[in-house]
Amino acid sequence: MRLPSFSQTSSTIALTSFISPFKADRDLARELHAAKAAGSTDDPIPFIEVYVEVPIEVAEQRDPKGLYKKARAGVIKDFTGISSPYEAPENPEITIHTAEKSVEECVVDIVAWLEAKGLIAASK
Repeated sequence: MRLPSFSQTSSTIALTSFISPFKADRDLARELHAAKAAGSTDDPIPFIEVYVEVPIEVAEQRDPKGLYKKARAGVIKDFTGISSPYEAPENPEITIHTAEKSVEECVVDIVAWLEAKGLIAASK
C-alpha cells in the first residue's frame, strides 16, 4: 500500500492493481494516501479507487486457469466471490464495466476521468 508514495517524489503516476475484496482494506489504503508524512510539506497522494465491475459469471468464463472451477469444487479455499465474500466499493471514483466494454474502451474511460480531474494532461 505504500508503493505509490515512492512515486510521488519523482512526479510519477503509479497504477497498482489489487484484488481488494474488503472495504476495510480499501479504507486503509485511502487513509495512508491521505496522511502526510510527519514534517512533510508535500500534498497527500491522491487515492483513486477504480472499481473493475464484472459479473461473476463473466469472470468465470474468462478464467483461463480454471481457478473458479477449483474454488467451486472446494479445492481452493477462501476464494473471493465463491467461498470468501466480496464487498463491492460503495463510492469508487471510477467504475468500469468490463462485461460491456473492451479493454481499450475501459482505458479510454479512465484516461478521460484523469484528464477531466487535471491529473494528467489532455491527450491530443
